[in-house]
Amino acid sequence: MTALFLLSLKNISTFSTLLCFNIQAPELITAFDEHRVSPNFKFGVLYQKDGQFTEEDILSNNEESEEFKEFLSVLGETVQLQGFTGFRGGLDVCHGQTGTEAVFTSFRGREIMFHVATKLPFTEGDPQQRKRHIGNDIVALVYQEGQTPFLSDLIKSHFLHCFLVVRRIQREEAGGAAFQLSVTAREDVPLFGPVLPDPPVFTDLREFLLTKLINAEISCYRAEQFSRLELRTRSSLLESLQTELFTRSQCMMGDPSLHSSSDGVRGASEGSGGFIENFKRAIRVRSHSFDTLSVPRKIVGNSSQKFKVKLYCAVKVFRLEKCLIGEANLLISPYFAARQRWREHSVNSGVKPLYGHRQ
Repeated sequence: MTALFLLSLKNISTFSTLLCFNIQAPELITAFDEHRVSPNFKFGVLYQKDGQFTEEDILSNNEESEEFKEFLSVLGETVQLQGFTGFRGGLDVCHGQTGTEAVFTSFRGREIMFHVATKLPFTEGDPQQRKRHIGNDIVALVYQEGQTPFLSDLIKSHFLHCFLVVRRIQREEAGGAAFQLSVTAREDVPLFGPVLPDPPVFTDLREFLLTKLINAEISCYRAEQFSRLELRTRSSLLESLQTELFTRSQCMMGDPSLHSSSDGVRGASEGSGGFIENFKRAIRVRSHSFDTLSVPRKIVGNSSQKFKVKLYCAVKVFRLEKCLIGEANLLISPYFAARQRWREHSVNSGVKPLYGHRQ
């Protein structure tokens, strides 16, 4: 875009469809592009004792066995919620309305909060009190004691799409305890990894389990229900972004109908009128200074003097064009830099599904 084109521009709307020279545009576009990119996760943890077949039985457990406590220590650290400053995952850290303790951990730069059913407040006869948190999670862990099978439809929820079931077993050849892991998910959840070994038995479960949990939630977002919600949300955000950038562009170009009353009272000497008007005003001032200080208004002489004047003006216009292009690059470059950092962060973080299996 040249300075002569800007000077000859008569209709603001013809320029509004071009690049928005707004200093906040890169940040606004980056914020839209990184929507739903979060470094934090929350998962539910259910405790199923032997012989429990209903949702009410599982959510009514208050006592924790030593084996279950050992499993929780594998997941993370038990923290006090009062005054907790990390990712709280929707738990109350001020008034104790969601209990006094929770399990929290950091894994590969991500903060994870576990909604442990036995640590949430419980009122006799009201198991839904705990389900308000676990039922709003997308992925949940189920720790089993005994041989009672777990069926995914036991916990009725519109959000829970995947369950990872863990059972403690004894390995005779290893001479100690190990964990057996199985995964169940809704049919529309895409496959995710890492792949379960055969047999799916672990003596060191933590890293594999946390990776599987994170990949499970990312994969669940691609299920039909969440895909529709995401499409509707991003469409609304995109419309809002387009409207805001268009309005900012119109204001910058000097559309009088978009100026607020407070802006309308400013005089021309205060820089009102938008980018185009200010640009024209600056050119007129510079031309007046040039005429009065450097060159007479009427040039009487040979053609070489006139050529020198024209050459001087051309150099000034060229330098002005170069300055405008440089300023435009400064406005645009932060967006592409942020975009590149986000891509590198996604590739290096390891939280995106890396395998095509959901075993």
